[in-house]
Amino acid sequence: QVKLVESGGGLVQAGGSLRLSCAASGLTFSRYHMGWFRQAPGKEREFVSAIKWSDSSTYYRDSVKGRFTISRHNAKNTVYLQMNGLKPEDTAVYYCAADARNWDGKYDYWGQGTQVTVSS
Repeated sequence: QVKLVESGGGLVQAGGSLRLSCAASGLTFSRYHMGWFRQAPGKEREFVSAIKWSDSSTYYRDSVKGRFTISRHNAKNTVYLQMNGLKPEDTAVYYCAADARNWDGKYDYWGQGTQVTVSS
């Protein structure tokens, strides 16, 4: 079965960096769009970033542009989210997701999430 496992979350001071990883199994990773989402307490889950399988085009929500970088390593079945210049408002549970059809639609598979806490 498909499994997505996030890691790399933690507690960091404002201005610091973290790199999230998401290891995928049970699917042909190179043929899946991969996305990162986040959900802060009391808020709805929101899109953060995505990378297409076809040409590795990348997409970001406006608030993270210039600070976050998504990348993928198909041989390792892993997608990364490098987060620099972290702000307290980036605090959330971060989820990775996979979908074969659309990077901007409903994703079929989800990980369990990893907590990112940014202190001021």
